[in-house]
This record gives sequence, structure tokens and C-alpha cells, in this order.
Amino acid sequence: MPKFPFTMSARVSLWSGVAVIGALFALGAWQRRWISDDGLIVLRTIRNLQAGNGPVFNAGERVEANTSTAWTYLNWIGAWVGGSVQLEYVALALALACSVAGVVLAMLGAGRLYAPSLVGRQALLLPASALVYIAIPPARDFATSGLETGLGLAYIGLLWWMMVCWSQRLRSTPTAGSSDGLLFTAAVAAVAGFSPLIRPELAVLGGLAWLLIFIATPGWRRRLVIFIAGAALPIGYQIFRMGYYGLLVPSPALAKEASGSKWSQGLTYLANFNNPYLLWIPALLLLGLGLVLLVVRSRSWWVRHDIPAGYSWLTRTLQAPLVVVGVFVAAGLIQALYWVHQGGDFMHGRVLLLPLFTMMAPIAVIPVVVPDGRLVSREAGYLLAGGTTVLWMMLAGWAAWAANSPGMGRDATWVTDTGIVDERRFYSQATGNAHPLTAADYLDYPRMRAVLVAIENTPDGALLLPSGNYDQWDVVPAIPPPADLPPDAPERLNPPHTVFFTNMGMVGMNVGLNVRVIDQIGLINPLAMHTHRVEGGRIGHDKDLFPDWAVAEGPFLAEPPYLPAYLDENWVIEARAALDCPATESRLFGIRAPMTPRLFFSNLTHAASFTKYRIDRVPKYELIRCGLVSPPLKGEQYAGFPATGP
Repeated sequence: MPKFPFTMSARVSLWSGVAVIGALFALGAWQRRWISDDGLIVLRTIRNLQAGNGPVFNAGERVEANTSTAWTYLNWIGAWVGGSVQLEYVALALALACSVAGVVLAMLGAGRLYAPSLVGRQALLLPASALVYIAIPPARDFATSGLETGLGLAYIGLLWWMMVCWSQRLRSTPTAGSSDGLLFTAAVAAVAGFSPLIRPELAVLGGLAWLLIFIATPGWRRRLVIFIAGAALPIGYQIFRMGYYGLLVPSPALAKEASGSKWSQGLTYLANFNNPYLLWIPALLLLGLGLVLLVVRSRSWWVRHDIPAGYSWLTRTLQAPLVVVGVFVAAGLIQALYWVHQGGDFMHGRVLLLPLFTMMAPIAVIPVVVPDGRLVSREAGYLLAGGTTVLWMMLAGWAAWAANSPGMGRDATWVTDTGIVDERRFYSQATGNAHPLTAADYLDYPRMRAVLVAIENTPDGALLLPSGNYDQWDVVPAIPPPADLPPDAPERLNPPHTVFFTNMGMVGMNVGLNVRVIDQIGLINPLAMHTHRVEGGRIGHDKDLFPDWAVAEGPFLAEPPYLPAYLDENWVIEARAALDCPATESRLFGIRAPMTPRLFFSNLTHAASFTKYRIDRVPKYELIRCGLVSPPLKGEQYAGFPATGP
């Protein structure tokens, strides 16, 4: 990599800014530390990995419950290294470290971007978009949370720094076609190709970066190296996903219909993120600073000098810092538009953080140069330096205000008609813990302690359904084992318990791995994920499988007086019959039968059709859809209307 010697002022200001911003971000994130319910979902998968059950949420049911493959396995490795350290603290430490590392790498990458124009010049490198990012309260919320946002920041920061280094390599490569630098270029391509394993939508950024490197690399043999470096791991894992889980995407993407369109809700989500912090103010200020840097201040960082002869026009054009800047800005914008198109999320600001960070990486820091008459006259130089300083001071003032913003205010802790909440404050209030970090902290959430009592009180097994009074569960008893069954039989040692509840993370981490935990929205429920979205449902929760299906899967007593009053015995009968649909049986067999090479290949070839497969959440309609004969019913089936007219 070429070296650009900074003057002392530039070097000291850059590293001072890195230290200050990193420390402030770490402190701010620590003050808002927590582990979310969704973060606990990841840790349940880690427990199953440690127990030898594979990367699953429920033993014996191959469902990829976590969107970020890399985050799952990073926590698994962290748990192995940590030994006896509690899983929640492993996730907390990894998330915080990755978050801070991402901001630091973004600043170092931006500093390197401007380095060629600052050689031998007195200048200050001041934190700009890095300051903006850490000032946004949701950025500090999700710097921990147990989710993959911190890993996403670290990935974006690392790729940004590596791409800037790659774009500047032509200055130091001795001759065209030299093997010098191929190893580094392949490493950059490998990092770019890793993007979908961080989060599927980050494939936009990684894909554009990899494509840029592939096209700009001269020679087909070298391009073959780049192709293999970037494609081997994601393609290999995709084959594993299709064969092991029988899907093209992680189950959350299927449950949330990631390819769907909800522009209106997406615009609501964007406004919900912008309004509390007036994000249009730093956007305008950063845009102004960016234009100054692009047009006047630092022409020499994107104008290439002394490039060795022999490189094609294509390589000389594409392997340039300005193109790399364009890739990151474009990728961030595309990701933001995708999330608005998809409808956003139910967590305040969460899914727009990574697109915002991606777009802002090129101006994580900005140079303020002492005028020396090199590019413009001294008079114009002083004017530009003064204007840049004023814009930066306005940016710092906004950051100080936004960092102490009340955010969503009184709407933060309850679900309004937007469906969006401040997830950290919501769970802090609901549990009574300022920093809910462990699964035990969530025992103070409504119904959580009661689930342990209900399991203890049903030694022969049961299906637990959430009651309406928030401190107990409705119980559907399991079918009793035969009286002559030996005491050491598996049915007696591991009685069937299933918990049917939305908050599957806190439940899953507070019960044993022998307890099946499923949800009605399809994140981990292989039936619910294949239903259709409920029109007008809450974003991220707009699939809603009726509990009758959970009873029908059994083995539970599906008749009065064992059924809660809000369940219909005939619906259960129809649901049980609908489970005989050949396509549904094939899908469930693919994830529940013991894994064999033949089953792996079958899942691989059917993954696309399984991903597109949908069932009807109403058992009667599902029977009709599948062409099955309705089974004999008991009495008159409830239809939601009075038995007789007025």
C-alpha cells in the first residue's frame, strides 16, 4: 500500500479525533447497554450449537432463525473463547467492540482518502459524519442490543478502509500485470464477497465493491482469482443453507416478506427516524462539506498522478478513489430505498443505521487546510477554510443537541398506529430494568416467570398459550403416555412442552432446550413463516398463525374441556387434516427428518419452491387450497356470525 506522510498537525488531529470519537461512542453505548429479545434469539441458537443440535432454534427442526450468519458464528466462537462467561455478556462485548471498531475504521479510511492532498501541508482532520452518527440515539442503542448492527458497522468500516487502500494502489504498483498487490486485492474481494453473511441487504455494497474490483483487475487469470476469493464463501454457504434449511433466505426474511412493498409504511418509518433529531440539518451540512471537498479543497485526492504505463483505460478509470466514494454513496442510498420500499421495521431507526453509515463513510473526517496557495489563492483559501470551519461548528452544535434528544418522547414505549417503538426503552419499562442484559432480567416481563411455573406444573407436557391477564398461561395438556410405559422411556424423561408466543427470545433463553418455542409471526415457526401477510398488520409482525395449528401439530388433547374457550375444536380438526397436504408434508419433512445426503440434495433442488410456498392461515381455506376433503366435524363450526339473524 502506498504511504502518504502526514504533517504532524494532520496526524495528531486524526488520531486525537479517532480516540475522542471512539471513547464517546463506547461511553454512550455503555450508558444505553441492553440485550434485546431478538438478540436472545441468536443466543438460543448458540446454546443449540453448543449442545450438538446444530445451528437451529429448536432441536430437531432446522430453521435458520438469525438473519446474520456471521453474527451467529462470531458469538459461537466468542462463547468458546470465553469459556464460562455468560452468553449475554459475550454478545454485549462483541457488539460494543465491533461498533466502536466500525466508526474508527471509517475515520481512518476517510483520513487515508484525503492523505495524498495533505502531504507536506499543515491541516487538521476533524470528525464529521462520524460525529453525526454517534450523536444519533438509536446508533448508541444498537451499538449493543445483541443484534448484528455492530458487526455491520465493523464490516462497512473495514471494507471502506480496504477499498480506499485498493483505489490508491496504482500509485505504487511498479508495472502493469505485476503480481505485486494481487494478494491484497484478493483479500479485499473476499471481504466484499462476505457481505451477505453479515446481512443479506449488505450484498448491495459488497456486490458493487466486488464487481468494481473484478472489472478493474487486468487479465483473466487475475480475475479468476478475484472471482474465487469473493464468491467461494457466500456461494458455499448458500448451498449449505438451501440443503440444510431448505430455503433461499433466512427465515426472518421469509417471515417479514423481505421482497414485499409497503412504501407508505416505509415513508412513515423514515419520518419516524428523522423527526426527533432533524436529520435533514446534518444532511445539508455534510452535503455542503462534501461538495467543498470534491470540487475545490482536495482535487489531488481523486486526480491520479504518475500511474505506471501499461494499465488499460478501464483500470485507470475504475481503480480510483472517486469511484470508490461513488460506490459507497450509491450502495447506502440503494439500501435506504430498499428499506423504505419494504416498509422499514418496528424498531425505531434500526434498519436505516447501516445505510446511513455507508453513505457517510467518505466524510467520516474532513480536512481543514491552512491556505498555502497551491490549489487556490491564499485569499480564497482562507475563505474556504473559514467556511469549512463554520459548517463543522454548526455540525458539532447539532450533534450536542441531538445526543440529548428525548427521541420518540412519550410514544417510545407503547405501540402506536405506526407500529414503531423505541425497543430499548420499551423493554426497560416493561421489565423494570434500566439495562435488561440477561435472560433472567426478562423474567420480569409479563408472563415470563409464569411460563416456568406452568412448565413445572405440567410434568407430562403441555402446549402453553398466552392468556389475556399477563401473569399466567393457558394450558392444553399433552396426550398422556400409556400407563405401562417404562419410567425411563423418552416420552416420560422428555415430556412434550411447546410455548406459543411472540417474544421467543426471552422465552427460549429461560427454558430448556427440550422445550419447543414457536411464534405466530413465523421467525422460527415453519408453518407461520409460509402464511401470507395480514393486510394492515404491524410491520415485522404481519403474519399471524392461529394457535389452533399449534394444537393440531400435537401431541395435545384437542377437545373440551382441555381447549381454551377461544379455540374451536373443529378448527383444530381441520388444521390437523390440512397438515396432510402433500406440499406441506414435503416442506416439514425437509426440515424435521434426519439429515442425509439424499435429503440435503432434495432440499437443495426444492429450496426455491419451498421459499415461494404459502399456506392459508384459516384451516378450512387451506383444505380447499390444497384440494383436501374436509374431515367430519363436531357440532356446528364457529364462523364469527350469530347462529340466527335478527
